[in-house]
Order: sequence, then structure tokens, then C-alpha cells
Amino acid sequence: MTTAILSALPEEQSSLVQHLSHPQRLMHAGRAFWRGELQGRPVVLALSGIGKVAAATTATALVERFGVARMVFTGVAGGVGEGVQVGDVVVASEYLQHDMDASPLFPRWEVPGYARSRFACDAALSALLSGAARAYLASAEGQLGLNSMGGQVPATSAAPRVHEGLVASGDRFVCAASEALHLRGTLQAAGHDVLAVEMEGAAVAQVCQDYGRPFAAVRTISDRADDTAHVDFPAFVRTVATRYAEHILLGFMQKL
Repeated sequence: MTTAILSALPEEQSSLVQHLSHPQRLMHAGRAFWRGELQGRPVVLALSGIGKVAAATTATALVERFGVARMVFTGVAGGVGEGVQVGDVVVASEYLQHDMDASPLFPRWEVPGYARSRFACDAALSALLSGAARAYLASAEGQLGLNSMGGQVPATSAAPRVHEGLVASGDRFVCAASEALHLRGTLQAAGHDVLAVEMEGAAVAQVCQDYGRPFAAVRTISDRADDTAHVDFPAFVRTVATRYAEHILLGFMQKL
């Protein structure tokens, strides 16, 4: 069975492409896809594109054109949950669209036609991702401090941790402290305790629901979705997120 690995950023994909056996680059729907083997298992690598529509198009192409059996997403996110810090890893258990609002026809955040606001990730795949993330962080302990993080993480930060829980997606880059606090507070008041925010995962989760494909996602926390969210983001991706994605996904594929 072929596994699709979607990456949010080219840097994350390039590190995985280098590990492909028998790589083949294919163009479809205006996108480049890499087909090959990773850790001896068939995969298709794809860039999701930015935002929910682009991510949904990519996910649909992976099912319709490449016939993938499961999807895994790797990328970065802004941390909004209690105790979720820069350099931590969040493995999604569920997804919600924080900008979905079809009220008063439907309750806020409910996706019309689905009678739900949350889409669950596959428990078995998520457990494998969590295990691979914890194994990598443990093996790299002492190497993930201030120097290896390119100065992105304060020297007082605790060792990176793995969190599991709800992640929210929306077509907006949340980069103001007031907005992040309002978003978290509003969702929390409705029973949605969000750990992180990003721009693609909920769309992929919905597509996988439609096609009956297992889905899991892992996100490296690049910022606290506040007024510092834009600071040295490219440097963080190069020095931290790319390395996380490479090692976590290689460990995941080895155990699949």
C-alpha cells in the first residue's frame, strides 16, 4: 500500500526526496509529485500548497491519480495550547476549521453536510507518529538546544516535548498575540481545546474522510502564534523543522 507524505514547505520535502529509492518526478494538476520507496515502502511525496483549498486539491489528486492508501502530513504550526512551546511537536488527534462559520444555518464551526466540527485522525497512524517523534527527540537529547536551533529557542526553554490533541486550520496566518488569545479562548469556551494552529490539515482530514483514507499529521511548533511569529521563520525551518520532519518520517516509515 502506498503512503502519501504531504509537506507544507519545499525544504521539508527536499530532505525526504534525498532518501527516496527509485525516485520518479511526475507532474499532475500543476503540481510536482515524487514517487519512490522510503525505508523500503512505496510512497508519494507532495507539497500541499498553502491554505485549505490548495491542500484539498493536492489530497484529492493523491487519491484519484496515485491511489494512495493513507496520508501523513508534516509541517510547522503556531502553538496556542497551554505548555506548547517553540521546538515542541504536536501530533493531531483531531482537526477543526477555526474559520468555518455557516451560522445561523449551522452551529459555528460545524462543517455543513457532515454534522460535525471535528474530523478525527487515524489512531493507529497517529500512535506511530507519536512514537517516532518521541524516539527522535530522545535520541537527539542534548543536540536540540539553543545552538542547534539556530538561536530560535530561548536558553531557558525546557527540552522539546510531544503533545497530542486538537489542531485548528484556517486560511489566515495567526501572528498577533491578541488574535491567538481570542481564538483559543473562543474555541475553548465551546469545548475545543486547541493545541496549535496552521493552514492546511483540516482540509486534508476532510478529504480523507470523504475517500475513506486513514490520515495523520505531525507539526513542529515554530512560534507561539503571536507577535514574534514572523521572526526568523526561514531560519527555523532550515535548522529545526526540516530536521524534525526528516527523522520523524523516516522513523515512522520504518515502523509502518
